[in-house]
Amino acid sequence: MSKPTVLGYMREQPERLAYVFDNRDVFVKPFVEMFKKHNIKKVIFFGSGTSYNVSHLATYYFKHLVNVAAEAQYPTVFVNYEKADWTNTLKEEEILFVGISQSGTSRSTIEIMKHAKEKGYHTLVITGNLESEITKHVETKTHLLVGDELTPPETKGYTVSVLSVYLWALECAKELNRISKEEYEQALLEVKHVVDNFQTVVDESEAWYERNKTTIVNSDRIYALGYGIDYATALEAQLKIGEMLRLPTIGFEIEEYSHGPTMALCKDQTVFMIGSQEKEFDRMFYFSKVFKKYSDRIHIVTCSDIEADERDLVFSVKTNKFLAPLLYTVPFQFVAAKGAKDIGIDTGINPFKENLAHLD
Repeated sequence: MSKPTVLGYMREQPERLAYVFDNRDVFVKPFVEMFKKHNIKKVIFFGSGTSYNVSHLATYYFKHLVNVAAEAQYPTVFVNYEKADWTNTLKEEEILFVGISQSGTSRSTIEIMKHAKEKGYHTLVITGNLESEITKHVETKTHLLVGDELTPPETKGYTVSVLSVYLWALECAKELNRISKEEYEQALLEVKHVVDNFQTVVDESEAWYERNKTTIVNSDRIYALGYGIDYATALEAQLKIGEMLRLPTIGFEIEEYSHGPTMALCKDQTVFMIGSQEKEFDRMFYFSKVFKKYSDRIHIVTCSDIEADERDLVFSVKTNKFLAPLLYTVPFQFVAAKGAKDIGIDTGINPFKENLAHLD
């Protein structure tokens, strides 16, 4: 039996996402039942690493689709410096703490779930291991249908988690009458379109990496820029490239990047610009033209039709802004994993020996 690889798991994503969509009742029903039963008015999502980036997306979905207050928090920061309701207008039973942990062994996420349960808040976790430690400290556990992912950097775990929290939000929006039955059914058709065509997303992402790899892997520094919902994509790009390709990589909200960091922009730096349907799209396209005066390594990743060249990735699969993050993360998975392979890094070996983040 061949050794599992990150690239192998990445290429499983079309099949895995289709499986998640077809079996969505497994994790959607328990979430919606808790949400409705307790009249939840605020959701706080917790996770670290990839799971935090998923949390960031989840807040966007729940605010914009379900119309409820939602936050993404780093677990340790929250315990030490935050509280669930600074206005003191919500009851504990109206607030839901959601932990996202693929392995179920994240120390900080386990601790925040313990903390929340002790304080009387409702708690729920989505995890790939229903027997893991985190499940002992929550009221409700739901299954992340990711299957095995035995290599340390999570790739299909990210896309499966994103699809899962989106389907949570979509179902809650329907049950709470925030969207019509027709809007709900149309949204499901859009999800099916994306998962049915995800092999094209993978193929186009890999082809884009191949035609740009020489300059990318030889960069002094990489910036990933996003806005709106795709700021989370920039964060995930930053994480994955840092984990595997191990080049200095920084994620920025696109407008904030123009407030100072542009002073460092030079010809040996690569800039990825991610987005489509949000209000800032035209401004992003304008920024890209300006940045090209300082570096030829400026890349736009989008599913909107633009005046593009070989540096850009314009997906032929089209979708709405809520689902676009599923597409946009894949090219950065190839930058990270295939880029590492191309320069001789074995991503299956963690050079950092101390285990700080997870239970042994």
